[in-house]
Amino acid sequence: MKKLYILSLVLSFTIGFAQTNLKKADALFKNYSYVDASKAYEEILQNIKNPSTQTLKNAADSYYFISDARNALKWYKKLYEAQGNNLTDIYYLRYIQSLKGVMDYDEANRMIKEYLDKKGDQNEINRYATQKKQLDSLSKAKSLYNIKNLDINTSKSDFGATFFQDKIVFTSARDTTKFSEKLYTWNNQPFLNLYVADRNPADGSLFNEVLFIPNVMTKYHEATATFDAQGKTIYYSTNIVKKNKLVIDETKTNNFQIIKGAIVNNKLENPEKVFFDSDDYSAGHPSLSDDGRWLFFASDMPGGYGETDLYYVKISDDGTMSSPVNLGPKINTLGNDLFPFFSNGTLYFSSDGHYGLGDLDVYESKFLADGTFSVPRNLGEPINSNKDDFSFIIDKADNFGYVSSNRADGKGDDDIYSFVKGKPVCNQNISGIAVDRKTKLPLTDVVIMAYNSYSDVLNETKTNYEGKYAIVVPCGKVVKLLAAKQNYSNDEKTVQTGNDNEGEIKDINFELSNYDDLVVKKKGVEKVDVNPIYFDYDKYDITPLAIEELTKVVFIMQKFPNIRIKIESHTDSRGKDAYNLKLSDNRAKSTRDYIISQGIDTSRIESAIGYGESRLINKCKNGVKCTEAEHLLNRRSDFIIIQK
Repeated sequence: MKKLYILSLVLSFTIGFAQTNLKKADALFKNYSYVDASKAYEEILQNIKNPSTQTLKNAADSYYFISDARNALKWYKKLYEAQGNNLTDIYYLRYIQSLKGVMDYDEANRMIKEYLDKKGDQNEINRYATQKKQLDSLSKAKSLYNIKNLDINTSKSDFGATFFQDKIVFTSARDTTKFSEKLYTWNNQPFLNLYVADRNPADGSLFNEVLFIPNVMTKYHEATATFDAQGKTIYYSTNIVKKNKLVIDETKTNNFQIIKGAIVNNKLENPEKVFFDSDDYSAGHPSLSDDGRWLFFASDMPGGYGETDLYYVKISDDGTMSSPVNLGPKINTLGNDLFPFFSNGTLYFSSDGHYGLGDLDVYESKFLADGTFSVPRNLGEPINSNKDDFSFIIDKADNFGYVSSNRADGKGDDDIYSFVKGKPVCNQNISGIAVDRKTKLPLTDVVIMAYNSYSDVLNETKTNYEGKYAIVVPCGKVVKLLAAKQNYSNDEKTVQTGNDNEGEIKDINFELSNYDDLVVKKKGVEKVDVNPIYFDYDKYDITPLAIEELTKVVFIMQKFPNIRIKIESHTDSRGKDAYNLKLSDNRAKSTRDYIISQGIDTSRIESAIGYGESRLINKCKNGVKCTEAEHLLNRRSDFIIIQK
């Protein structure tokens, strides 16, 4: 599809040589005779040890412009060896696209990173990272699209399907009966005409194709049409012609223009140029929005960001158009951005400047509430390939459409493919961070599990070195998230997801406690780390101060569901031995009952026994004078871990 990248008709003249030399090869290249030029450079460069960078560029470009990525890559590599990272932007792009054309994606990505580092534009780096992540993710998921090559395709170029009432209008070079002239020695294709065909709703096939509105056709290009909703107004691309002659500039180039006209009784009436047409640049690939109020188009007019950019004009009720507006650097790139199609608030277009699979890929961008467009998203395979994929259209119900491509195994130069689109699976992203509850430092390798209401696993992931995670879950569900790490407590959160596909729920964070921070170890025995539990004098009721400490016991048992304990309660030596024994036993059982009341299963507490003053931990037995602090050490409740 390189022939329409520049939206222009190059007038070339046959040059024949019995013997090729460099000057003659350069003349072929300058004359846009790329097929012959590529052969000439191939022959010459076998005998030149140190070719100039310009010769390498011409040789590579000759192949690039006839979509021969393998041979183009050979000479772009030589050019890179000669110039290194001094390659200009456009040659980085062509080198990268040629690498992708032979599916050498690893090397292409390395070159992209080198180029972006050289440019130092953080916005471009961010866009690359975002688009690569999106395309990588898309490659792992089942595609919504199912495509099929159409029987209507020929050995020539067939592309650019567009909706016209209940029919399809498309562009084709199939008609070779009227004109013997070739479009380019570049590609040896006839001129392009518009055709109309019936559409079979059952399988999307096209049939009964005939020339569309015969009085539109000239002996030059007519291509890429668009219509209003009623099918009464047409905009289409054609060559700039005055007095039946092509208007050419000093480079022998005839630019494209957009013509608007009315369709009455299958005839074109009142054809006129749109006001922004110019002899000095091209404008083409027009596409009306659903409501007819916006006209999108591609152009290489001055002031753009790359070789061809996308623009729009607003159309008032009386047909007055606003000045063209460039869609800006979020959409347009240093390469070619072409074939716009705007429907249901989404702009579809093709580009070789965004991150993709190779050459032109189809992207989508949502029109946002603030009047801007979202970062373009690659549609992935099978809509896209490592070759040119373009002229994407889809019906208003988002069920079926057409796309054009020159991918391998097609019938001709460019082919039209029909597709059906399945309903997208609605997912949302939940993200956050997991930290240590005590230190607040991030925890790596925390397993995050997502469950539905039936405890079925929806997805799982792990936190990275920054403690961050992101997990994809279905829309419109109550999702339970469980965070777990060895030797740490679990943490749970419940989230209600919304219905916005690819929406994000942020800051669902987790705090995990290290087991070692919750226990004390002495003489090989592990106990829950609690402060002394105080009871009122001569009582065993649970006080607010006791609850504060028992909450720590409940916490560790909740967070570590395999833990089993036994409870031992002790008193100091003051008072009668038998009384202390009974009081401590009542207190042990009281603490056990409280823990069970908080939802801890009875089976996880092996025993709750009071030992009175029989297990003093210091000298303060009967008859020994001790301080209050010394007696306090003996008034204790131990929660001994017997299983974890």
